[in-house]
Amino acid sequence: MATAETKPAKATLPGSVFAVDVPNHELVKLAYDAFLANSRKASATTKTRGEVSGGGKKPWKQKGTGRARFGSTRNPIWRTGGIVFGPLGNENYKLKVSKTSKRVALRQALTLANKAKKIQVSDIKTTGKTAEIAKFFVDNKFHEDAKVLIVVDEKTPEMLRATNNLQNALLVRANYLSVYYILNADQIVMTPAAVNVVEEWLGGDK
Repeated sequence: MATAETKPAKATLPGSVFAVDVPNHELVKLAYDAFLANSRKASATTKTRGEVSGGGKKPWKQKGTGRARFGSTRNPIWRTGGIVFGPLGNENYKLKVSKTSKRVALRQALTLANKAKKIQVSDIKTTGKTAEIAKFFVDNKFHEDAKVLIVVDEKTPEMLRATNNLQNALLVRANYLSVYYILNADQIVMTPAAVNVVEEWLGGDK
């Protein structure tokens, strides 16, 4: 059976990206929450009292019944009435994070992952077989249920085929890294070319 070829990594993790100062986790949390908020879809909808069916007739006369007066069964306190202040499907949950803050948060997240020894630099070569990547995980003693983030400079058809059927593997291009992906990964495998892309993107005071 063919196996994924792993070459010793010559690239080192640049300190300007993977060893920065992390005074607190507030910015990392902001970027994490922004990713989730910007991925959220306003799919929940409710009907107001003007949209529910019924209510065209007064349920009972105004006086003489001993019951509270009601003009419509569409009243929100009725079981079949409208909903007050419910979601309408046009809510905007997006959170904006500036490009500078996003870069700082990414550097901090990568630094935290590096300190936790989650990052491994390996040049993975595959012919497109899932078994090759699975064997690579076993050879590197990744836990069976570990969430593995594979960061590459380009998504080749072979890498896509090899990782698509691995439930716990996520293939991401280096310039699409996010704090959410980094923090949710138990192991991060980066190719040397991906490290170069990340350094060029996040390195320095851009």
